[in-house]
Amino acid sequence: MSEEERLSKADKTRRFIVKEAAALFNQQGYAGTSMKDIMEVTGLTKGGLYGNFKSKEEIAIASFEYAVAAVKKEVAKRTHVIENSLDKLKGVVYYYKENLFTPTIDGGCPILNTSIEADDNNPVLREKVLEALDYWQDRIVLTIKYGHERKEIKKGVDAKEFASLFISTLEGGIMMSRIYKNQTHFDVICKQLLKMIEEIRI
Repeated sequence: MSEEERLSKADKTRRFIVKEAAALFNQQGYAGTSMKDIMEVTGLTKGGLYGNFKSKEEIAIASFEYAVAAVKKEVAKRTHVIENSLDKLKGVVYYYKENLFTPTIDGGCPILNTSIEADDNNPVLREKVLEALDYWQDRIVLTIKYGHERKEIKKGVDAKEFASLFISTLEGGIMMSRIYKNQTHFDVICKQLLKMIEEIRI
C-alpha cells in the first residue's frame, strides 16, 4: 500500500489544500492571498477550509513547508547521485539554472519569495524561512566538510562563510532574472558561482 493510500480522508484533504495553496502563496504572497482565493483553487467551501485549518496563516505555513520540501526533494535527486563534493555544489547551481523559469513550485524559489514579505510583517513565517535557510546552510557546510575529508576542497575554506556567500549570490541571481524576466542575470551569477566553487578545489 502506498503512502497516499494509507492516508485518512482528512489527511488527504489537508494535503490537497496545501498542495493547491502552495503555488498561490508563492506567486501572490501571504498578504495578496485571501481565503476566497484558496477556496477558488481548491473548490472547497470556507467551512471545508476551516474544518482542516484554523486560519490562513496555518495554511500558509503548511504550504511553505510543502514548497520547500518539494524543492529539497528535486535538488536531492540531482545531488545524491554525485560523489564529488565540488560537483554536488555545481549540481545545485545547475538545478536552479535549468529550472529558473520552470520552477518546482509556480512562482519561483519559496524561500526567496516568502523571506521578502515575511521579513517584518509575519514573525511566524519569518521563523519558517530561517529554519529553511539554516537547513540549506547546514547542508552546504556538510558538503564542504565532506570535501575536506575526501581531500577535494582546501582545508582553509570557511564552510559557514562559503555557505552564506553561495546562498546569497544564488538567490540574488534568481531575483534579478525573475524581475527582468531574462536569464542573462542568472547566467552572470552562475559563472561566478562555478568560479567560486573551482577556487576552493585542491
